[in-house]
Amino acid sequence: MNNNDILRRLRYTFDFNDSKMMEIFELAEYPATRAQISDWLKKDDHPDARSLHDKYLAIFLNGLINHNRGKREGPQPKPEKTLDNNLIFRKLKIALNLRDTDIVDIFDLAEMRISKHEVNAFFRKPGQSQYRVCKDQFLRNFIYGLQIKYRDEA
Repeated sequence: MNNNDILRRLRYTFDFNDSKMMEIFELAEYPATRAQISDWLKKDDHPDARSLHDKYLAIFLNGLINHNRGKREGPQPKPEKTLDNNLIFRKLKIALNLRDTDIVDIFDLAEMRISKHEVNAFFRKPGQSQYRVCKDQFLRNFIYGLQIKYRDEA
């Protein structure tokens, strides 16, 4: 999955408008403009579409954490320069305050069966023997499960 697709899906899932997106970026101390957000959200084949670099997706996810859980005291965490699916998944878990059973339930909504042990493997350090790389299909189905959960509640 590319970063622009993740941002589009999260925007749809939580029904964020442009102002709310700008507010979330601002919570991570980045003043994103409406034009920037619009360009990031455009379809990939649109001539004005701009690629969303890892740093800006990390800023958005940090802002989402601050939005849902409140800003922590002291300096804000620096956005990562490179993201992988495991880190994106971890940031979403933190932002939504999910436990492993919640994540299993979300995967069930997307009709993907996964155990708690498999979920925990995504959050381990890369050097550990139980570590598992989060492939695109897992992240895509997780976000789809979030859509089912949060869009249906609305």
